[in-house]
Amino acid sequence: MKQIEVRALKKDFNEKKILDNINFSVDKGELMCLLGPSGCGKSTTLKIIAGLLKEDSGEVYLGGKSMKSIPPEKREAVIVFQEYSLFPHLNVYENIAFGLKMRRKNKDYIKDKVYKITNLLRLGGLEHKYTHNLSGGQKQRVAIGRALAIEPKILLLDEPFTSLDINVKNTIRELVLDIQKKIGITTILVTHDKEEALMMADNIALMFNGKIAQYGKPKDIYENPNSKEVANFFGERNFIKGIIKKNKFYSDLGEFSVETERTGEVEAIINPEDISILSKKEKGYLGYISKVKYLGDRSYYDIHYKNRDLKVIDYSKKLFRKGDKVYFYINFHKIKFFE
Repeated sequence: MKQIEVRALKKDFNEKKILDNINFSVDKGELMCLLGPSGCGKSTTLKIIAGLLKEDSGEVYLGGKSMKSIPPEKREAVIVFQEYSLFPHLNVYENIAFGLKMRRKNKDYIKDKVYKITNLLRLGGLEHKYTHNLSGGQKQRVAIGRALAIEPKILLLDEPFTSLDINVKNTIRELVLDIQKKIGITTILVTHDKEEALMMADNIALMFNGKIAQYGKPKDIYENPNSKEVANFFGERNFIKGIIKKNKFYSDLGEFSVETERTGEVEAIINPEDISILSKKEKGYLGYISKVKYLGDRSYYDIHYKNRDLKVIDYSKKLFRKGDKVYFYINFHKIKFFE
């Protein structure tokens, strides 16, 4: 069942096109990610779904019903922002209980619900603390808890982890993902962080300049980008121009056999992880290390070969130095071509 449907959304601000014909759907229980650089329109899309902004044209359907004239408080969708938006004069318990009190739930129901939420979000023991005594990660969990307490059908997260330090961010991401799957709430996450999207999303809508550039499973978008712009967004790639004739790719790197129906002039994309540094001379190509970036569990290298530098990610424990000669192998079965 489609829990969220966005159809032909358009939105302008001060004669600038912010959203240009946005279309997508989200299944019940799915976590979908709106991914893209700042200013691409992802947060605007989220606010229109929540009812906080009015679209110029197009329509939003939640649970199969048009939201054309439905106010935010009746959409059964709740939005959580990066800024937490907690009440400083209320403690953790009172913040989480706030929406329930507004809905006139009885005290026993509220007590039971807050107890379940605090345990779910690992906030037990903090119920009587005020927000100024909480860490950033704790504040964000309280904000999410307040949203979940009213049992919405849809959870909308607008860059909720951006201001957290890396260790806290990773912990909160995993916790939120675990909770989302456990309770099965349909969720849209807005982020500019590609690793966050790849890790958390069931599906990704990658946006540029108010349009969806590509939609699909994280693995499919990463491994099969439909444009050079999409490929570049997910990190440095190797782009090589050449010609394909009779299943052979001719470029300044040499002549290689490839499996493709394409012919003529093309541009190949080789991912850095599809180039392997060999431990010994095998059937590889000889180049030398021109740049090194060590990041603990992996190393990034530029290998100079035939007047160009090839980007390589290496997960072996051997650390090469600038100037070292190395043999390397290119997995041509994973090359993607664009015209």
